[in-house]
Amino acid sequence: MPAHPVFPARAAVIAGAMAALLAAALCLPGLAQALDYPPARTVLQLDNYHGTEVSDPYRWLEDPASPEVKAWVDSENLVTRGFLDAIPGRQRIADRLREVANYERYSSPSQTAGRYFWSRNDGLQNQSVMYWSEGLGGEPRVLLDPNTWSADGTVALAGMDVSEDGKLLLFGKSTAGSDWVEYFVMDIESGRQYPDHIIWSKGGAFWNRDASGFWYERYPEPKEEEKFTVAAASPMYYYHQLGSEQSQDVLVFSIPEHPDWWVSAGLNEGRSRILLTTGEPGSNNNDYSYAEINGAQWDIRPLIPQRDGEYSYVWDEGNLFWFYTTKDAPLGKLIQIDAANPAPENWKTIIPESRIKLNGVATCGGYLWASYLKDVRTQYVKYSLQGENLGTVPLPGRGSAGGFGGRMSDNETFFSYTDAVTPSTIYRYDIPSGQYSIFRQPRLDLELSNYVSEQVFYRSFDGEAVPLTISYRRGLKLDGSNPCILYAYGGFQGVDYPYFSSFRTVWLDMGGVYVSAGIRGGGEYGDQWHKSAIKLNRQVAFNDFIAAAEFLIDRGYTSSSRLAVNGASNGGLLIGAVMTQRPDLFGVALPDVGVMDMLRFNLWGFGKFWESDYGSPQNPDEFKALLAYSPYHNLREGVRYPATLVTTADTDDRVMPGHSYKFAARLQACQARGGPPVLLRVQTDAGHGAGKPFYKVIEEAADTYAFCFENMGLTIPEL
Repeated sequence: MPAHPVFPARAAVIAGAMAALLAAALCLPGLAQALDYPPARTVLQLDNYHGTEVSDPYRWLEDPASPEVKAWVDSENLVTRGFLDAIPGRQRIADRLREVANYERYSSPSQTAGRYFWSRNDGLQNQSVMYWSEGLGGEPRVLLDPNTWSADGTVALAGMDVSEDGKLLLFGKSTAGSDWVEYFVMDIESGRQYPDHIIWSKGGAFWNRDASGFWYERYPEPKEEEKFTVAAASPMYYYHQLGSEQSQDVLVFSIPEHPDWWVSAGLNEGRSRILLTTGEPGSNNNDYSYAEINGAQWDIRPLIPQRDGEYSYVWDEGNLFWFYTTKDAPLGKLIQIDAANPAPENWKTIIPESRIKLNGVATCGGYLWASYLKDVRTQYVKYSLQGENLGTVPLPGRGSAGGFGGRMSDNETFFSYTDAVTPSTIYRYDIPSGQYSIFRQPRLDLELSNYVSEQVFYRSFDGEAVPLTISYRRGLKLDGSNPCILYAYGGFQGVDYPYFSSFRTVWLDMGGVYVSAGIRGGGEYGDQWHKSAIKLNRQVAFNDFIAAAEFLIDRGYTSSSRLAVNGASNGGLLIGAVMTQRPDLFGVALPDVGVMDMLRFNLWGFGKFWESDYGSPQNPDEFKALLAYSPYHNLREGVRYPATLVTTADTDDRVMPGHSYKFAARLQACQARGGPPVLLRVQTDAGHGAGKPFYKVIEEAADTYAFCFENMGLTIPEL
């Protein structure tokens, strides 16, 4: 997330100190297109940034509540549906996606007071169902079925906490994919719901020790018309006494002098202590405090007051606290802090930094379970609390594993394993013996040996080795003619671990190649890998991705006309940036819920916190860097851009849909005469992605694959 913004072609000329640099033309409606795009009016909106005026002709599209915007979106969707539904074979893809996705899927179980809790999806359910049982082998009983919460499956479970005695459930609901969460309370045995109802939360909630009440994060109530656009500012923690009205809740923590800081709180295993951390926008560093539980209030005691690194709580025992940190350890280490002597010079290293990235540390059964990342593959090592290395935990393969958490008194734990050709399988690990066995394994009507996954490395523009995971059908001839999807995220330390997707098998069966690139900006190789592509160096991530595309073409995996590039959220920004910089390199662009206006991203939702990766347009130097690659501002009239399917949702309050609206409108106006189609696909009641009904997921994948084949000049085969 081209190096110049744009001038209006029919309005005013941008003035300012960078006028010599800002030499492209603003794209306005009027170019003849193969598709009859809905008209999008333009406005004369000039914003002054540090003496430089920048035009924003589609500013009006930022208001999702506007009737004019809604009418324009409806018209765009009509054009998009008319194009996609007319593609021969599109329905065939959708039917096959439903077939391959129709298998049972489970989560790893967790245990509280002898009761086990897990989720299950029978195959095509819009939302997974939560179950519980008395003991691991007990009769499964439905705990929560979100499919009954709405007719269209758009209300989803958004977090839950089981009381210490295993009797009460605190659970959240999210509607239409929004980050807003409403909390409710239920008796687990009877299923009876309590009258307690909490609103205006965007964070977690957790019981106190005796379940007489709970704490939760909330935000100020917004105006109704600003519900999906208001900035997430002034987070607060409240205490709610069970059986009372929310209006009676007690404020226990806030930072009114710093409304743009983020706050996160949680409890230790015994629910005897609050662990509290805060951080400033524009930085990944955080502090840590703790509080002994004393009724509703928190008696906060600083533990790590300095924000000189990233810290994550792992465990506490008496005065001793274990923390994961990147302080003086870009690849991560585990330290121990004595609360009686918390100065950094007294810290003790428990697990030292190694040559590979320490992802994090879980606790269970009296041990530490350290998760490492080696070339985007998971490794686990077992340690004592004192840091004695007790050996590597054998895993089913070289893929992605997660879990090994639980209570320190447990003698069992669970983990999941998957890779590009292995569906996610749940294993039970017996801690005393060190042996594990399959607990839940999906059964698919697919011959998985038909598919190949390999990891290769390519050299980026500066010689850095970057990993690619490449999947295709066994026996596929790599002669440059294959359709290929290249995906990446490349930001906020995110890692695209290898995982199985039944949807992806359909693409592979169509003769396609699927590639995931571990570009810089992500967390594949630790803190330095991430920081080498943020703020003023953000272009590094884009250059890595462009180099990946060139590698795939040079090695015969695909060709430019058959190469589709895809990314979501921060990855959507990635696609917007590279397609404006190298429109010749890609046949199809698929930016999904992308951050497209880099001069206004920090005005909405959680955007202020993204300054840690992007920088701030209010900073003169960072403004120049942002303007240089901002996808919306770097579109140029008459350029032949790839066939583009821009996807977003009208209730996305993580990355406001106005990003995609403005980008799509401008791209449609800019596309070269007779150029490939530019479509805007807006899902209703879908949000940023979490909790999206499964039928919507299937339809989106079918549209994506069909759009690719149609614009690559390929016929969709029988499936």
